[in-house]
Amino acid sequence: SDEGKEDVKTYTVSLSVALLLRLLIIEPRYIPSLSMYPTFEVGDQLAVEKVTKRIRPFNRNEVVVFNPPERFRELVGESSRKSKEALIKRIVAVEGDTVEVKMGGKLFVNGVQQDEPFTAEDAEYEFGPVIVPPGDVLVLGDNRNHSLDGHIWGFLPAENVIGRAVFVYWPPWRVGNTGMF
Repeated sequence: SDEGKEDVKTYTVSLSVALLLRLLIIEPRYIPSLSMYPTFEVGDQLAVEKVTKRIRPFNRNEVVVFNPPERFRELVGESSRKSKEALIKRIVAVEGDTVEVKMGGKLFVNGVQQDEPFTAEDAEYEFGPVIVPPGDVLVLGDNRNHSLDGHIWGFLPAENVIGRAVFVYWPPWRVGNTGMF
């Protein structure tokens, strides 16, 4: 019937548009751990936009979702399911920055102590000083002492970034983008 053909056409176009949006523009992500607490809680669902990574450089304090670098996969084991899952962390330094964690767990970038109201607590480790290589960023979890992040596995190639976190859309009482920029 003509009505059935029209329905199939509508469903096909709708599905194609939805898949194209997810592939190229924005995709949903689920938070499985507390490594980014208090910015994100387990179960939060957020939107990750994938366009601006191609047209503007990454900045400090942006929250990004990325494919794990090789060193991370070596640490957790290549066969581990975790080695293939996308991760979410905050960029704390970009290429050319000198970074260290010192003086009771405070983050310093280019010799300046960073104001980080989004962290759960000060780090209980020291790190650096290191210089972020060209084409890389350094990412850390907001829950510094409970995050398998750049202070353990090193720098993240910028090409591994899937996109920037833009807002939490679930659960309804956490909707917004507080702490993401």
